[in-house]
Amino acid sequence: QVQLVESGGGLVQAGDSLRLSCVASGRALVSAAMGWFRQAPGKDRELAAGISRSGGITFYTDSVKGRFIISRDNAKNSVYLQMNSLKPEDTAVYYCAADFDRMRPSPRKDDYEFWGQGTQVAVSA
Repeated sequence: QVQLVESGGGLVQAGDSLRLSCVASGRALVSAAMGWFRQAPGKDRELAAGISRSGGITFYTDSVKGRFIISRDNAKNSVYLQMNSLKPEDTAVYYCAADFDRMRPSPRKDDYEFWGQGTQVAVSA
């Protein structure tokens, strides 16, 4: 069984930065494509950023391109999301997710077997 624990969320002002961290236990994340999903109130959960097993391939949804950076440190069994120039529309619960079946990050939330509990990010105008 894999446990994912996110941290780093909080309340910030527009234009500020936050860095989310996700630490795994129970299995080596080097075997998983990883995703940072987010879910705003009343909206579906969407993939904000994803990273391949090796870290060589990344994905960003259009609304975060140029502002968010996903990275991973397999030695620390961790994945990170650096969020810069935050906007009020980035307000959501952010979830870390692991997919051990694919090398590249999938945009489909059903492809991810393991999820963290989520961390709240709130951006005020």
